[in-house]
Amino acid sequence: MNTAFVVATRAATRAYSTLKDSLAIVGLAALGAFLVLPAPRQALLSHMPPLTVFSLGADPFGATTTAGPIQVGVVESPLEREQRFVTEYIAKRYRVSDQAVSGFVSTAYRAGAQHSVDPLLILAVMAIESRYNPVAESTMGAKGLMQVIPKYHLEKLMDHGGEQALLDPEVNIAVGAQILREYSRRFGDVEGALQMYAGALDEPTSQYANKVLAERARLEVLRQKAKKQQNA
Repeated sequence: MNTAFVVATRAATRAYSTLKDSLAIVGLAALGAFLVLPAPRQALLSHMPPLTVFSLGADPFGATTTAGPIQVGVVESPLEREQRFVTEYIAKRYRVSDQAVSGFVSTAYRAGAQHSVDPLLILAVMAIESRYNPVAESTMGAKGLMQVIPKYHLEKLMDHGGEQALLDPEVNIAVGAQILREYSRRFGDVEGALQMYAGALDEPTSQYANKVLAERARLEVLRQKAKKQQNA
């Protein structure tokens, strides 16, 4: 290799190193002056472009990501807790999806409040009549969750669009709750109302009513459990 070229290269390297060190010293001195002298510092800041601030969830390289919502503990009301317990029990016992059962339960509670009928009784009737199958139909023409026979309750269906509306869970539950209320007022007791609901008023052992009331008793256990947790 050419000796003159090697010497020149080494000299250039030393010169670059010296220049870099000098610039670093100058930079540090300027930074010190910037920090120490308040007036020049404010003047400089006023001419500086705004800083880019990266928030959580933002990618500094341009990609945008969205941070998930912060999960905060949700406090259940006593009624919400009761409905949750009832939903979980029904879904497990009758092998129905939690989502579907949750809708049936909330609708039963609304219908119960509207028509002054215990929602647990409404749900117990559903269990015995259809096992929570919203499209169940019997050979006698009974339809839906509460197995309402439309030809006996046409006036109740007029506001809902007629017989076919009984396959809508909300309509079926609302009409079933109305029927239970009417029969309870007519007979003055739940057992008689249930036997009438089943078309078995003359059946001496009240077998149907006993099945419904036994299911309601199981649901009542969950209601009391929810109340105990509330008071704990």
